Amino acid sequence: MFYKEWIKTRWALLFILIVTCGYVGYELLNFLRAIGAMGGAHIWIAMITKDEPMFVRHLQYLPMVAGIALACVQFFPEMYHKCLKLTLHLPCSHLRMMFQMLGFGLAALLVCFGLNYLILWLTMRSSLAPELYGKMLLVALPWYLAGFAAYLLSAWIILESSWTRRIFNLVVMFLCLKVFYLSSFPGAYVPFLPCLIVFVLACVLLPWISIDRFKKGIE
Repeated sequence: MFYKEWIKTRWALLFILIVTCGYVGYELLNFLRAIGAMGGAHIWIAMITKDEPMFVRHLQYLPMVAGIALACVQFFPEMYHKCLKLTLHLPCSHLRMMFQMLGFGLAALLVCFGLNYLILWLTMRSSLAPELYGKMLLVALPWYLAGFAAYLLSAWIILESSWTRRIFNLVVMFLCLKVFYLSSFPGAYVPFLPCLIVFVLACVLLPWISIDRFKKGIE
């Protein structure tokens, strides 16, 4: 199952990895250019006094778009070419197969987002105090959690066989993802992060609802 998902998504994963890491690198080039032009002391003062996510705010919707794109590449062909029916006829637990498919996608996003975070950390730690770059990484964390949620919610929508239900699921997805973007104030999400993580983990069960409806022939 993992090999099948890899064959199906490998070029899309490479594209997502290049785009996300490239965009992060572009933002960090702006950061380094600002350090060189105005000096580290000026940047420190600006980050402390303004209390806004400088140099990471343009990454806000990048993880969410990456999650949606991966879900479309991974699951849309399954529905369009009716491959899901063949998968469900294999002599294996449907729940296990679903978790394997989702597990592959989540693992791929984890590697991609982990590299993004590593690039951010390695670059910022050379010019900023731990309190400052730690604040920026905390600001970006809910956005990357939104990427995982967007992937799972998109899979829930795509695997749904009823167009009416898909529209309803799309509205639910929009409202759920909005929770991850309520505030970009540094530290605003720190008390709420455990709840966001639990919510993302709970979203793993939603695609099973669509697959169960698909098995029953609901259209």
